[in-house]
Amino acid sequence: MVTLFERIMDAHQGIRPDIPVTPLEHSKLLSREAGCDVWLKAEHLMPTGSFKVRGSANKIRALGADAKGSGVITASTGNHGLGVARAGALSGVDVTVYVSNTAARSKMVAIEALGAKLIVMEGSPLDSEIEARRQSELQGKPYVAPYNDLDTMAGQGTVGVELAEQAPHLDAVFMCVGGGGLIGGTGTALKALSPATRVVGVWPKASTCMLDSLNAGHIIETPEYETLSDGSAGAVEPGSVTFPVCQEVIDDTVTVSEAEIAQAMRMVAEGERWMIEGSAGVAVAGLLQKSSQYRGKKVAVVLCGRNIGLDMFLAAMERARN
Repeated sequence: MVTLFERIMDAHQGIRPDIPVTPLEHSKLLSREAGCDVWLKAEHLMPTGSFKVRGSANKIRALGADAKGSGVITASTGNHGLGVARAGALSGVDVTVYVSNTAARSKMVAIEALGAKLIVMEGSPLDSEIEARRQSELQGKPYVAPYNDLDTMAGQGTVGVELAEQAPHLDAVFMCVGGGGLIGGTGTALKALSPATRVVGVWPKASTCMLDSLNAGHIIETPEYETLSDGSAGAVEPGSVTFPVCQEVIDDTVTVSEAEIAQAMRMVAEGERWMIEGSAGVAVAGLLQKSSQYRGKKVAVVLCGRNIGLDMFLAAMERARN
């Protein structure tokens, strides 16, 4: 049986050159604020503005000719849909994206601009995901999962390979957690290539689905509330392949408030001149909260995306000021 790590290493070569290696940038401001050596993995500089393009490209790459010919279906709060739409456009594969009406309008517009068919549904992101899976079965088209798929998770795991190559002696990596694909894949790569590096998962207090499931020892339903981290919102699908991986690779967990997320977004905007989305702010806020544990050490934060509407970003800045 091919292991997840072997899939990740195959993806690390196979998704090039369509998927670039993102830079790892030193942050003077965050290093000063946190009292440690802080490096930012700039996934927000990806062509679609998010790490999600990695998993999408790897999943489309892994499909057979017949599957590609039929077109694919997916569900997304935005970033994954953008990734699948781009991968489909590059590979000549038709893409249909189911999106919850709670997703950012800017992301919906961007998905359509890449040539995908967009279907907007009332309800939660999980509702749109369930319907997308149902339609894939009815129509006989492959479903490209946002996180619950080994090929998708392997694509996301290439972040970990790049981190190990770019900074071989990291003490910790902070990542926002939604469905677990990013931290599961990246954590798997780091455990193999940089086992001394601690993998730290960070959640907004308003949406702790995977964290609650990890604490319970099995996937459970949990209440969700509105959050700046819309990219990580959504319940964990029952039976998700990411859950046991997250159980193995996550060393520490942190939850952050909406005010902390907004302040982290503002700090990155002021210090780096980057406008990042809430889920990226979650990871930065997690580092700032845990900074006393990493004084004088070398840490990385995965800035997982930039796809945020201007109105939402300005509202976050106003919240940070208050």
